[in-house]
Amino acid sequence: MALLADPDTPTEIARRVARTLPDRLAEKAGQGRRFEVHVVSEPFTAGTEDPTTLMRRLMDRAGTENWDIVVALTDLPLHSHGRKLVVDLSHEHGLALLSLPTLGGLRLETRARQAVEEAVLTLAAPQTTGTEGQPPSRPLGRFVSRLAPIHPGPVDEEEPADLRYIVGGPRGYLRVLVGMVRANRPWRLVPGLSKALAAALATGAVATVNSTVWSLSVALSTPRLVIAMIGSIALMIGWLTVDAQLWYRATDASAEERKRAGLYNASTVVTLAIGVIACYVGLLAINLVWALFILNDRVFAITTQNPLHSADYWTLAWFVASTATVGGALGSGLESDEAIRAAAFSKREQERRDMLQDDDDDGDRSDT
Repeated sequence: MALLADPDTPTEIARRVARTLPDRLAEKAGQGRRFEVHVVSEPFTAGTEDPTTLMRRLMDRAGTENWDIVVALTDLPLHSHGRKLVVDLSHEHGLALLSLPTLGGLRLETRARQAVEEAVLTLAAPQTTGTEGQPPSRPLGRFVSRLAPIHPGPVDEEEPADLRYIVGGPRGYLRVLVGMVRANRPWRLVPGLSKALAAALATGAVATVNSTVWSLSVALSTPRLVIAMIGSIALMIGWLTVDAQLWYRATDASAEERKRAGLYNASTVVTLAIGVIACYVGLLAINLVWALFILNDRVFAITTQNPLHSADYWTLAWFVASTATVGGALGSGLESDEAIRAAAFSKREQERRDMLQDDDDDGDRSDT
């Protein structure tokens, strides 16, 4: 059998799963059966998100190799009949297509391993038919929590798949959203925006030694500091979204496409929010250390007409972090759009958006 995985995160997960998969499958399958697992990394989802097209691609790919079973892993969210696709199965051809975001963002490797095992054991089992000649709906939902249970979804007669599991409802939407954010790996945003961070650190260093900033930090109330913090974070997120053109626009007016666009944009905003908040916390810590080192109680008291208390260090660092975040937003304009997309999106999501951008550019040129 083969684990066919998209590059980046799916390939990493497939390789880790493959280390123990043969022994686990042999133990669960019994009857002395043995499994040989090959991991193949290739962008099999390039140019499409249609499950039917992807299953046909898997059929063609499996036909060129001596594979009895193929399980494909992708970090793109797939949709079928307006629902989020968990897995497509073809018992006739020994194929399974698994969308990792539907497994959520926590314990992803464990859930992916369980999903792969369940899919392989189902495909490897003796084929029997249920009602109307369809494969029996063996439950595959052990790897999905009770908060967002999976259930069988509709399959058209012309589709290669003969069994489909989907997830729906608000809790299912939330699970897919968390999975998409996990695939984007928001922690990469911090080192990925080096020029913006440099601008923020420079702004914070200068602001910390500014006497006017000292007076403002003493005068500002906690609610105003909170508003300044939220406003600076929102400004940074908005600036990155607009400047790097991260907002996804629906390609048509259909309800399904609008839902898809909403899901992509929600994952973008949450990804940026996590990354920007992480940057803010880092700036706050650095500014606090800098304030502890640089502030002099006599100079501070003369300038602000207030004695320097321990709480003043925290207040100043907090206010300066908000100011520095605004400076970082301006500094992010020095980053290329490609650098920001690379920091904000997974590899497959970057390729998908680049392809859409190229299509838009081609359409614009054809109109002129």
